[in-house]
Amino acid sequence: MKYPRIYLVLDNCFAIKRWVHPSDWMGLVRDIGFNYVQASTDNEIDPLFATDEYMDDWFSEVERQSKKTGVKLVNFYTGYQTYRTAGLAHYDRRIVEHLKKNWIYNLVKRIGKSDADGLGFCFFAIPENVMQNPDLHKQVLDSLFEDLYDIAAYAHAQGEVKVSLEQMYVPYQPPFTIEESKEYLRRVYSHDSKPLYVTLDTGHMVGQHRFLRPTAEDIDKSFALSEPDIWLGGDSVHEVWRTQKTSGKGSSRCDAVLAEMEKYPYMFATAYDTDPYIWIEKLAKYSPIFHMQQTDGTKSAHAPFTPETNKTGIITGDKLLRAILKSYEDGDELQPPVEDIYLSFEIFASNMDKKPDILRGLKQTLEYWRQFVPEDGMTLDKLVK
Repeated sequence: MKYPRIYLVLDNCFAIKRWVHPSDWMGLVRDIGFNYVQASTDNEIDPLFATDEYMDDWFSEVERQSKKTGVKLVNFYTGYQTYRTAGLAHYDRRIVEHLKKNWIYNLVKRIGKSDADGLGFCFFAIPENVMQNPDLHKQVLDSLFEDLYDIAAYAHAQGEVKVSLEQMYVPYQPPFTIEESKEYLRRVYSHDSKPLYVTLDTGHMVGQHRFLRPTAEDIDKSFALSEPDIWLGGDSVHEVWRTQKTSGKGSSRCDAVLAEMEKYPYMFATAYDTDPYIWIEKLAKYSPIFHMQQTDGTKSAHAPFTPETNKTGIITGDKLLRAILKSYEDGDELQPPVEDIYLSFEIFASNMDKKPDILRGLKQTLEYWRQFVPEDGMTLDKLVK
């Protein structure tokens, strides 16, 4: 068994609009105490916003600051700008090709020439008209997978850059279930043995409980209401529900609704998908980038790990590392496991947060996690012991 090396990494999203020059945020990362940093493209390095000349200078400056501070830039990640677009699932193919070439390939090529390891992204959302049409949904996903094949192959050719797809928590931003995530990994890797990875976010299991598949009993109870209080998935299921409420009889009412639901399997989560530790147990060994945030299990607030947030938080160092260990000791393999895992703290700062409070939260986060990862690069088996 080859256990992965574990690193604590600070995402520079905390610095957006405040510390924008590489010398500023890399200096802060060093002062806070982190040795590794992840660059959010929202922090002045978005490929569609920046010119080629600027990006050349930015990468050169990061290299200079890395030598000066001792902080290493290990990964890049999409930010809020790309999160707000249909992206690779856009209805106009010209936009998809534009994003692949000028955003993803542009950045992957530069990463391949640098000391960084990978790029992660949340770069597509399935529009509502597609979600409501199972045949069209399949067509869009098939096209999306063709693009993911291309991206994985291109990244592999550019110095084996690791490209990670972030798991989300709503049906229109797949993958939002464990099995869906496995299918993405399996399907891309089986295409030509070029792996696509997954980014697990410790707060991205807060929405799945809203999209659980209802039982016949749940549906039967809902008929007593004017409108269903349960998630039914597609619009056509709601139409069947209304018809059965007024004219259906007996158990056939529920059967009709359940049958219509079967047309939309991509709309539903399971109870397992609501538990971050089950996600980690099943997928950690395919996740070179973790997005770390404290959560109480009800919201994805990207909070730091402070004494205050840890009181109600469900993410603990011991449980997380043991869940990763269980993933590696599981014999099931969709593709080769990763050898390095970067626990990347994606801590957001409000526009109203004061500088001392931001930095205090980040320092307390590092202090908490150094109890479990005292040195970067230690192997998982030694950490768990």
